[in-house]
Amino acid sequence: MKKTLLALTILCMLSGFESHSQQVQTVFSGGKIKRSGGYAAISNKFTTINGDFANMPEIYGGWFINSKFLIGAELAATSNFIPSAAFNNSPDKKISYQYGQFGLITEYVFASNKKVHFAVNLINGAGFTLQYDRKDWDDWDVDDDWDDDHTNAKFFYVIEPGAQVEINLLKWMRISPGISYRKTFGAKGNGLNDADLSNVSYNMTLKFGRF
Repeated sequence: MKKTLLALTILCMLSGFESHSQQVQTVFSGGKIKRSGGYAAISNKFTTINGDFANMPEIYGGWFINSKFLIGAELAATSNFIPSAAFNNSPDKKISYQYGQFGLITEYVFASNKKVHFAVNLINGAGFTLQYDRKDWDDWDVDDDWDDDHTNAKFFYVIEPGAQVEINLLKWMRISPGISYRKTFGAKGNGLNDADLSNVSYNMTLKFGRF
């Protein structure tokens, strides 16, 4: 009889321990990927470089984890004429600044399934500046050389946090107006410094993919 009671007691203790252990949430088991997808984004940023208006097309995309967190890559560069005084000694040349950036992007989306929701993102990477002769279309010649004195790319670190309002247009497409702040560190060349390059950007973004 005692052996039977002892066996039943041990069995109950083991079953209770097993039930309790199933309820324990750990850092790793609680962080399993339940659903993943991915999306690509095309964006246009409106900002200033050295006090002049700058139009900056951008693309980014990556892996979208649990319908919440994106990790991927980003690339953006200015597309309009930004007057440069550093090498603009020739009256027959139209020297323009070029600014660009590329690197890692992370984005967190709140309540992704809601029709209207919010997202925050962060870009970490490299920025660069250079100058080039921005000729008119009828001025280009196939024999023209790329002038190293004008290109002379300078690289530095850039970080850009931002926030967006996201609107779900379709299951696979979203539109996201937003704002961000670009901050550069160590920009010293081509007549531009960190104060000339760091500024607010306003953007309009279209996202396509599996959300």
